[in-house]
Amino acid sequence: MIVIPAVDIRQGKVVRLVEGLPDSETTFGDDPAEWARRWVSEGAEYLHIVDLDGAFEGEPKNLECVKEIIETAGVPIEFGGGVRETPLVQTLADAGADRIIIGSAVIDDRPWADLIFEAFPLRIAVGIDAREGRVAIHGWTEVTDIDALELARECEAAGAAALIYTDISRDGKMEGTNIDAMRAVVETIEIPIIASGGVTTIDDILALAATGCDGCIIGRALYEGRISLPEALQAAESVSGQ
Repeated sequence: MIVIPAVDIRQGKVVRLVEGLPDSETTFGDDPAEWARRWVSEGAEYLHIVDLDGAFEGEPKNLECVKEIIETAGVPIEFGGGVRETPLVQTLADAGADRIIIGSAVIDDRPWADLIFEAFPLRIAVGIDAREGRVAIHGWTEVTDIDALELARECEAAGAAALIYTDISRDGKMEGTNIDAMRAVVETIEIPIIASGGVTTIDDILALAATGCDGCIIGRALYEGRISLPEALQAAESVSGQ
């Protein structure tokens, strides 16, 4: 299992939210690329980049920041936040994004999502953000009646390369992860699964690794110093080596 630091960007700044709520924002810096390079210097081999403005408004607003990260970080990245159009997917792929994440578009325009899976094989990940097992969209502002596990199965069948699964109720709260939910996802699909939401301690990392997921994203706990990235990487490596 790999450990993936998150760099969430809003209005050009690095921020963290609690449960995705815009008014819960904490700002950690005004240079996203600098934070990205810091995590790489501490051992990160992959980065999770989110354009929060894009998630809320349906169109990325921080692409220059993202391109700078791709150009200077020196490791692969996955990017999400407002990806809804084919030219944007092509722009991100051409810029060097390893994986492009689509989320709300899978619900709002399934035919387009299916075309994108086919046009960009092994490049498109689906971000499924769930509250009590139901999918949330549009920056988590709307909770649907769609079952998260059923959507995961559909996206795998359609050709999604990976799944980023976030338990919204845990995100940014540093209260631990929803291990039962992650175990259910791992048991449902076979494509790579990245866990997100609530990763705070070494025990959280070990517990997620035990579910069989392929990676976990860490955000606020890193920025607030609750856990160091080298510690997190060492914990994940210790499990992988068993």
